[in-house]
This record gives sequence, C-alpha cells and structure tokens, in this order.
Amino acid sequence: MCFFPTVDLAGTGANIARLRKAAGLSVHDLQVIFGFNSPQAIYKWQNGAALPTVDNLIILADVLGVKIDDILVISK
Repeated sequence: MCFFPTVDLAGTGANIARLRKAAGLSVHDLQVIFGFNSPQAIYKWQNGAALPTVDNLIILADVLGVKIDDILVISK
C-alpha cells in the first residue's frame, strides 16, 4: 500500500509560532504585515487549525527569513 506525505497541522503551527518568536515578531506584527483586519488567521495557523495559503506561506517564509520547508512539518 502506498502512503502519500501529509502536512502535520499541529507541528507546522508550532513551527510558525517558534519561528515568529525567534524572528522577534508578535502576532500583531504579522497581522499588520499581511494586512489582516484581525489576528484570527495567524492564531489558527499557530494552533494547527488551518494552514496559510500558498501565497501567504511564501510571504511568511520571506518575513521569517526561512525556507517554506522550514515551516512545514511533513508526515509520511
């Protein structure tokens, strides 16, 4: 049987929170950078309830100074 890799939402969310803190950014800072009206999307990312869109993932990686692969946690 063949299994495809999947994104670990909880692990990815933990990475986003860890990388954000390491970059010295607050949730509010990211909210402003992305132009969101509220911080809910960022909290959903960090809590593993949702993933950033591909466009937002590209921006997030750039803002955090990492590669997308450093943000995503892949389970096999």
